[in-house]
Amino acid sequence: MERNYDFRKRLEVVHKPNRRNPVVRAVAGEPEISEDWRIVMDEAAGPLLMNAAKDLQDYLFTSMNVSVRLTRTGNIAEAAAGGDRVLVLATKEQLPALGGALEKSRSYRIVVDADRIVVCGFDDRGAAQGSYFLEDKMNLREAPVLEVMDVTREPLFSPRMAHSGWGLDRYPDAHLNAMAHAGIDAIMVFVKDVDETPEGYQDFNYLVDRAELYGLDVYVYSYLTSRLHPDDPDAQAYYESTYGKVFRACPRFKGVILVGESCEFPSKDLKTTGKLRLEWPADQPQTKPSPGWWPCHDFPQWLRLLSGTIRAHNPDADIVFWTYNWGYAPKEDRLKLIRALPENITLQVTFEMFEQILNEHVTHVCVDYTLSNVGPGEYFRSEAEVARERGIKLHAMSNTGGLTWDFGVIPYEPFPGQWNRRHSALLKAREDWGLSGLMESHHYGWWPSFVSELTKWAYWRPSPTYEEALAMIAKRDFGEEAAPLAQEAWSAWSEAIRHYVPTNEDQYGPFRVGPSYPLVFRKPMFGKAVQMPAAKHAMFGNEIVLTDYEPLEDPRQSLGVSRIDVELRSLGRMLDRMEEGNGFLERALALTPENKRVDGTFMLGVGQFIARSIRTTIHVKEWWKLKRQLLSEGDTDKATALLEQMEELAFREIANAEATIPLVEADSRLGWEPSMEYMTDADHLRWKIAQVRSVLDSEFAQYRKSLALTDVVN
Repeated sequence: MERNYDFRKRLEVVHKPNRRNPVVRAVAGEPEISEDWRIVMDEAAGPLLMNAAKDLQDYLFTSMNVSVRLTRTGNIAEAAAGGDRVLVLATKEQLPALGGALEKSRSYRIVVDADRIVVCGFDDRGAAQGSYFLEDKMNLREAPVLEVMDVTREPLFSPRMAHSGWGLDRYPDAHLNAMAHAGIDAIMVFVKDVDETPEGYQDFNYLVDRAELYGLDVYVYSYLTSRLHPDDPDAQAYYESTYGKVFRACPRFKGVILVGESCEFPSKDLKTTGKLRLEWPADQPQTKPSPGWWPCHDFPQWLRLLSGTIRAHNPDADIVFWTYNWGYAPKEDRLKLIRALPENITLQVTFEMFEQILNEHVTHVCVDYTLSNVGPGEYFRSEAEVARERGIKLHAMSNTGGLTWDFGVIPYEPFPGQWNRRHSALLKAREDWGLSGLMESHHYGWWPSFVSELTKWAYWRPSPTYEEALAMIAKRDFGEEAAPLAQEAWSAWSEAIRHYVPTNEDQYGPFRVGPSYPLVFRKPMFGKAVQMPAAKHAMFGNEIVLTDYEPLEDPRQSLGVSRIDVELRSLGRMLDRMEEGNGFLERALALTPENKRVDGTFMLGVGQFIARSIRTTIHVKEWWKLKRQLLSEGDTDKATALLEQMEELAFREIANAEATIPLVEADSRLGWEPSMEYMTDADHLRWKIAQVRSVLDSEFAQYRKSLALTDVVN
């Protein structure tokens, strides 16, 4: 059993201990690193390269049980040329003869023969990535053995940005190191003011210092308030006192991410309210969108003022403008804005969102964020085309850190086949529209997994194919005998996610928290609807969980009453495939060597938790249907029969929640999300069980009394 937050201990293990398979030996001139080898770097090596060398030394010691020396030399070229059992880490500046053809930051060339391994990076970041590549190869080989090679590799996307999976805006060194190993090159921090995040104080310059040691940039995710229009007399001074103040205090921030809902301003666009959302009078109906939810014609003016203010302190700052909030708006309004944007900003567009999808005879809208729809959606495609025409740098919100809002409280979505389809679509967007950078997670964070490994392989050239990489990972993690069954499990799971139907009511409801989601019968006469317990220090807590379940209507999709049976059928198919995959993985674990079984057991727990979340969502939809019938049924006998059906359904959901408790007790990451904190730990599941029992014991009893009174009158 794990206590809450024990998952952080696992997150901080960057190099897994004792990965070495003693049976594996070098063949045909391959080098086998032993204790008479040494890691060598130039005596003028900078902090990042020094850190990478120490990391490689620790990897060999921790994962491969080999202790090697770490040395510096005044003649790195001589060390790289000799065959003296050396592992050299250097840059093209130090080894121009070897790295002269390297042209892109983080790219590298690796030369391996029997007595020499040389990693030459375009820059320090490239050398570090080359070192991590050696780790990847040795992990797959399960030995400190490398094939003879001369390979040059380069990344296909930069930046690859992610939020912390350790805790909201919290980045311990080990987590930064793990992110760098996964090929991520930038992190994001929510910023309200200088050294202030939504959770309180953080030394931003110190965060930048530590991130640099791992080759990571730091982006501001803006939570700064914008109360003035650019035309206002004090606008320039005002924005200098907000954005200017932040970048003056921390000029090494790589850039800023601007999204409407977090940093809207009082636009003069007549299609909006012209006021910030929080300033709209509560007693007045809002018939127009707030400026943060519309492609306002004066956003370009606001961006020019902001970019000038920020770049006065950091001339190279990346100004990322994300159109997430108005992807629903008419195409002509959206593209008119893109055509008017300043050329020196970066456009970010969500990859799969807002797409209308036909399921059977009804239409659903692809809500944020989901893996069920690979993308690109028409919203992304239309804006990407204009960005290409204008020569504006293009980023995508891709979620390829391994998680979306499909399931709110799991570490990653174990659907490799579907992730591969997303990777392929993003690479095609790179070819078609010049897509260059990715935002790979939101505040639900990033978790290292076999999915993040597959993502890393996909985003570098050259790399093995998806099928080759998946097979190698399966063999490494489950052993040769169990690997085919593990791949069968992954295949079934990858099919399951294609039956997921993304809806707002589900993603803000049962899929957000899983089996701790309550079954609400009726609101009390006085008071609010049922609220889930929430941590006081959480950024969102229970604010982004809607407990009184109701299909949410949208003019772009079919009515909820028409959609719900289609959704139930689709989720039934999804559950079947998830449980089929869980069965394959259970069989695989029975054949897995004992030293590999722990990680596989955690993976099975994720699969089982997902299945239980699907079951909860099915139950919630069935509960809504029965409740809707019951509350409009005047016949006492029919109403009593409906109550009995609801009771039976409630008992099934209680059993589902009870069966989830061992899963979250075994894995403390299940049931937690950085911005909500714990919402589905054992305590929350017991709360939900008590809530449902209260409905059965109290609310149903009262309803029966009212039905009996109807009988008396009759």
